[in-house]
Amino acid sequence: MELVNTYFLQSTVYAPNSSLPVLHYRNVLPYPATEENVTSFLTAHKWEKRGTWGHIPTRHFHPNSHECYGIFRGSSTIVLGVGGGDESGGLRVRVQAGDVIVLPAGTAHSMADSTEDYRYIGVYPEGCPRWRNELGEKPISLADLRKEIQSVGFPKQDPVFGTHGPMMRLWDLDVKSRL
Repeated sequence: MELVNTYFLQSTVYAPNSSLPVLHYRNVLPYPATEENVTSFLTAHKWEKRGTWGHIPTRHFHPNSHECYGIFRGSSTIVLGVGGGDESGGLRVRVQAGDVIVLPAGTAHSMADSTEDYRYIGVYPEGCPRWRNELGEKPISLADLRKEIQSVGFPKQDPVFGTHGPMMRLWDLDVKSRL
């Protein structure tokens, strides 16, 4: 049984977001959900670990790379879809140890609140460039950012379920629907 929620986000004046859905897998990481176990699990599916973080309240997006979080400790409310210049809005998603969330390139994100022990690893598709942070504090050029976002290559595998995981189907269907 695949445990994945999909979230579609509209662009704002400050955040391009993506036509691809954000994917939220609940309670899918191996137990115990340690940094080492989560790293081994997610990197087995052609994603690279590039850091370990905690609470990051700054609204931002990466127009040049997809990003995946493997939460191994604590919990947080992630705010999706709003840039630094947006006064309100966004989708609030609660994540906790054992969860994975995949953010397509261009998806604005930040953390509204987190437990003191909240920790996650960030993994990125093998071979993708180092992410570029955009804060979305000034109105964006949506057309230019969309071109960059749409040029980002697709991951070779779903970070949780591999070659036959739901990301491969859901993101492929989205691309085909735009042709």
